Amino acid sequence: MGFHRVWIWLPAAAVPIHDRLRLQMHTHTDHPMTNLADTPDRLPSDNVTFKRELDSGALPRELALKKEASLEIAVRSLHSPTGRGRRENQDNFLVVNGLGQAHLLWREQETRLRLADWPAGHRRLAVLDGMGGHSHGREAAEKAVEGLLSLPAIADLAQLSEALNALHQRLYQEFRAAGLETGCTLVLLEIPPQGSAMLFHVGDSRLYAIDEYRVQCLTVDHVPATHLAMLGLLNGAQWLQQVHIQTSSQISQAFILGGTLGVPHLYAETIEADLYELHEGNLPLFLRGLGDRRILTLEPGWVYLLASDGLWHLSSPQAFIQRWPALLAQPHRPLEELLDELLEILAETIRQQRSLPDDNCTVILLRKPRQTGCPPSQR
Repeated sequence: MGFHRVWIWLPAAAVPIHDRLRLQMHTHTDHPMTNLADTPDRLPSDNVTFKRELDSGALPRELALKKEASLEIAVRSLHSPTGRGRRENQDNFLVVNGLGQAHLLWREQETRLRLADWPAGHRRLAVLDGMGGHSHGREAAEKAVEGLLSLPAIADLAQLSEALNALHQRLYQEFRAAGLETGCTLVLLEIPPQGSAMLFHVGDSRLYAIDEYRVQCLTVDHVPATHLAMLGLLNGAQWLQQVHIQTSSQISQAFILGGTLGVPHLYAETIEADLYELHEGNLPLFLRGLGDRRILTLEPGWVYLLASDGLWHLSSPQAFIQRWPALLAQPHRPLEELLDELLEILAETIRQQRSLPDDNCTVILLRKPRQTGCPPSQR
């Protein structure tokens, strides 16, 4: 994923906007990472005091295990679904389960940590996609994950938004000081043991909800087409065509980098440092209810899917996506098994649609069982 020149179809004519979105015009060279990645063997826990390795008795195990059984989670992150795509995995993820066990990528290797003082039953799920068109996209995603690990569990949406905005600003300053312009997407669910989940979203990684009848996309991509729709230059059908029917690697906002999403015209002279939140006050009517930062009620029996765009960056993405209800809405099958099958079908679809080279692909599946009791498998 990167910021490159792109043509967007407008109602009147095809208009080049590469001169209008400065965010998509920057060229980049590989600067030394200086303070950002100068210790290749260092793990996140080495410089985040909030975390340390703990023995299994550090948490109230009986209570935590009971709460952990209430949600089932599966995660995968692939360099390439077919093995013929990118050599470097610039995606990342974070899964913190109800026992305070963190699962992530570090230097492209799966890594597990135990978080100190993590409340029993609280969960944090995140998918990140480093900007592959820019230098150090992998490092940007890793630094964002490291920052997420440093945040304590949060049960209030306003506090979550404030903490993630502050993390963005801190990393923005660090990367600028190192002479780098790069970033990553972020789609995050914070799930307290009591109450509803909280969503925070930046970029074009998505959150979907799937039942046996339909697939619903619960996020709005931060892409040029969304910006044009906010300016009244695309209607709902045109936006849907450009965002969910066609494929594009262009985004207008990224965690760490900033964006041009909120400028009141098509021309953007600079990249804004602050993240621009999509909400009820600035979204077009056909996208209302899909704000970037909001409360979500997890419906029992539904499967929630967080993923980078490697999951649907296909010649005909809807042909693949419309298969998800039949595949994923199988409550008696473990999510681990369903996720493996989903990725096998993705690889087959990439080959059939000749969509090579395929991108990094990271997927988290989440399911709240319909009835009390343990799901088929637990992570």
